[in-house]
Amino acid sequence: MGESMYKQVIVVRTDLNMGKGKIAAQACHASIEAFIKAQKECSKVVEEWLKEGQKKVVVKVNSEEELMKVFREASIEGLPCSLIRDAGRTQLSPGTYTAVAIGPEREEKIDKITGRLKLL
Repeated sequence: MGESMYKQVIVVRTDLNMGKGKIAAQACHASIEAFIKAQKECSKVVEEWLKEGQKKVVVKVNSEEELMKVFREASIEGLPCSLIRDAGRTQLSPGTYTAVAIGPEREEKIDKITGRLKLL
């Protein structure tokens, strides 16, 4: 099979100095929440993405402002997305925004929003 057409992008804040495990957990929360939304909103896309191997890309932002901008843009574009707030039981204050996931959706639709962001 050729290039994948669908992906999910997970955006993580690096300014919070979360440990690796914490980052992984926040990214997973974001991924699953966006996936559940996508299943309801665009089940055909989800089916294709699952067949293609569930491509996920993790990128970074350096502030809450940047994270919120990504979430707003994805929402405006009508893409399935999630915004994760930490419960504050371990490393962070309750309610801290940590991660956003967009998709699964067509790569070009997500790239319009996250294409400029660097890999984590």
